Order: sequence, then structure tokens, then C-alpha cells
Amino acid sequence: MRILITGAEGQLGKSIRDAAEGSANEYIFTDVDDLDITDAEAVSLSFKVNDFDIVVNCAAFTDVERAERQEDIAYTVNCIATENIARSARENDMTYIHISTDYVFDGKGNLPLTEEDRPSPCGAYGRTKYAGEKAISESGCRALIIRTAWLYSEYGRNFVKTMRRLSSERDSLKVVMDQIGSPTYAGDLAKAIVTIIDRKLYAGNEGLYHYSNLGVCSWFDLARMTAEYSGNTACRIDPCRSNEYPSAVERPTYSVLDKTKFLSTFGIEIPYWVDSLRKCINRLETMKDE
Repeated sequence: MRILITGAEGQLGKSIRDAAEGSANEYIFTDVDDLDITDAEAVSLSFKVNDFDIVVNCAAFTDVERAERQEDIAYTVNCIATENIARSARENDMTYIHISTDYVFDGKGNLPLTEEDRPSPCGAYGRTKYAGEKAISESGCRALIIRTAWLYSEYGRNFVKTMRRLSSERDSLKVVMDQIGSPTYAGDLAKAIVTIIDRKLYAGNEGLYHYSNLGVCSWFDLARMTAEYSGNTACRIDPCRSNEYPSAVERPTYSVLDKTKFLSTFGIEIPYWVDSLRKCINRLETMKDE
């Protein structure tokens, strides 16, 4: 099979490249310079001439602060581009695997969120990502939509890498403790996606799924564990409330995703967040030494 990966230079795209190494299938990695997914004609032509079987869209406008100021641009990437892919996937009899976010929820509850819970985005990023989900559903293409949360990896900019750096540079930090969720190591999600593709588990299992690492924590907990595993224990990390850092973005206060449906459908093990964090930091140490 031929599998197209869009957004290949992002965290998840690079992690899928790692996970797909040695696969019997052919993975084709593209980013905006290779294929502009906001251009409907370019997407249509590429899908027609390349005979792809599956497309995995890892491209997204994820800067939640900037999305509040430039919602039109976020909408173009998170909805219009998604609609372009979905339409061409349907026309070319392809399966579409799309990555969405916990930000489609307002996070005002206190129970893990299931696929049956009604989305209620509280910001521009969430609104545009939810609009993309609806565009896929309305397109009639065969699709798996996988919502994830708190994504981090060895690649690009993310919370774990930032906390690792800051805890090595500073004597103390304050990190919010009143936003609760489940971190997701991109390497785990990438491995799950490649497994679904290579074992053809997507066939007949189209629909909406939630995926993040097992367990629950706050950003404060994640920062503390990151500093500890990085050996930066001299840095004191104190908890604080979100209102101590005023922001134009209203973030979900509780966005733990329920993974029951994913686990029962695909039978793929999901690692505990602490174990995956340690694995990522160990890999960062190895990469630093290379």
C-alpha cells in the first residue's frame, strides 16, 4: 500500500517516519513545500496521479494564542484543508486518518471525555479543529478521526522540551496546577497509527476515537517529572493557578480523554504517561550525544 503523510515536518509527522521504518508499506512524507493542502486543485491532482491508499493528515494550525488573532488562517488550515483532503479521499476511494484535539471540548466537566460527549470549543483553535471534524463527516469519505491531547516529542517545540530547558537554566519555575489532562508522547501515537495501517485495522472501523497516554496529571506534575527525569532537580518548581498568567486563550481545565473505545476496537496497548515521558527524555539525551 501507498500511504501519504501530510505535515511530515511536525512532531507527529516525524514520529510516524520513525515508526514506519521497516514497514512493508510505502510511506510518502510531504509538507507544505511538497503539497499545499489548502489548495484544493493541488490536492485533487496529487491524489489522482499518485494512487495513494491512505492519507494521514498531521498538518494543523496549533498555535492557540495566534489562532485567537488569526482565526481565518487557522480555519483555512484546520478546516478548509481538511475538507480538501476528505473530498479527494472520497473521490479516489482512499481512507482518511485525521488528527484532532481535546480542544474541541470546553473542559468544564470532571469525568474523562468519551467520543459520545458533545463538543463545545471555547477558543478559535478548538472551533476550527471541530469545523474540520464536521467537514470530514459531511464529505462521506471513509475516515478515522483520532483526537489527542498535550502532544510532545523529541521534535520541534513542545512543553516537555521547554520545561527540560528552563529547569536546567533557572533556579525556580511556576507552572499551573489547575489544568488537568493526559499527556501524549507522539512516538506512541505514531506507533499506534502505523500499527492500524500495517495490520489493516482501519477497515470496517471508521469513526471517531480518543488517544492519549494512560493516566492523569496537571501541567505542574508534567513539569516536575520532566525536570526530575532530566536530572534538573536543583530547580524548584512550584504550583500556581491559571489566573496568575492572564491569557487571551481560554484553555480546557479538565480534558482527560477516555480511551476505552480505542482500546477495545484496535487492541493496541497504550503506555502510561510517566513511562513514555521517561522514554522520550532518554531519547533526547541520546540525540544530544550524537
